[in-house]
Amino acid sequence: MDQDLTFQTGDAGASDTIPVSAGSCKKGSHVILKGNPCKVIEVSTSKTGKHGHAKASITGIDIFTGKKYQDIAPTSHNLMQPIISKKDYHLIQIEEDNFISLMDEDGGIREDLSIDPQGDEIHLKIKEDFFSNKELMVTVLKCMQKEKIISYKEISS
Repeated sequence: MDQDLTFQTGDAGASDTIPVSAGSCKKGSHVILKGNPCKVIEVSTSKTGKHGHAKASITGIDIFTGKKYQDIAPTSHNLMQPIISKKDYHLIQIEEDNFISLMDEDGGIREDLSIDPQGDEIHLKIKEDFFSNKELMVTVLKCMQKEKIISYKEISS
């Protein structure tokens, strides 16, 4: 039975999240709150009640939108921690529709990201600096199949 198999993705099936105990959440760590990947800005725990579980109140800011979320969970229960990656790309081109061309360190080109100069101040500065002929390196944050340019720096020649 010789068949040629074609796979559309190179994903190994790895999860976008890992379990982490609610009691071990600390300020600065990342957790999923209300379905959104958030950076924890505040954690407070209550004492055990008559049912025996201490509760953790966790407040976080969405890493993509900046929106604030809060959740309460027993400290012995698990929350999901998102797997977050950052990658640097060389900015090659910004199109009229605000889609951008990026090149990674291996020379691979990607053109599937766009910037939002009206809604994001960093994206506005990237566009201004790029069109004033500066060489730019952008950092792309990836988490749960979402990607966003979160920072940039000028490359000195």
